[in-house]
Amino acid sequence: MMLDDTDREIVGRLQRDGRMPFTQIAAEVGLSEGAIRKRVQRLTETGFMQIVAVTDPLSVGDRRVALIGLRITGDTDRIATSISTLAEVEYLVATAGRFDLMFEVMVVDEQHLLELLSSLRSRADVTDVEAFPCLKLYKQTFAWGTS
Repeated sequence: MMLDDTDREIVGRLQRDGRMPFTQIAAEVGLSEGAIRKRVQRLTETGFMQIVAVTDPLSVGDRRVALIGLRITGDTDRIATSISTLAEVEYLVATAGRFDLMFEVMVVDEQHLLELLSSLRSRADVTDVEAFPCLKLYKQTFAWGTS
């Protein structure tokens, strides 16, 4: 999907404040409220954009967050699809660095993380697993994809 400059302006405003009224966006962008509503609907229905509440998972207190790097053998898309079905996986990307796949997981405690890592290590298509438990969140922004 191609974004025009107006779409980028709308998305940028919603990234700063997902609850910004369409009337305010319309006034700032120079379109009608109805035009803004239609554009937002198109952006969300096509899957380009989601409007969600974002929290700091480390501040919740009853969960642990870790980044996991995998080296794999076989088809990246097939393995990534399989990994993405794990309930603990929040974010998954293919990389061109030391690991083939990297992903963020949210687990209940260290035992849960250990069990997840053991499960990953037992897979025939995984050759290496490295976990990076997250101790503190310093920055989390979602102001990308509009420039």
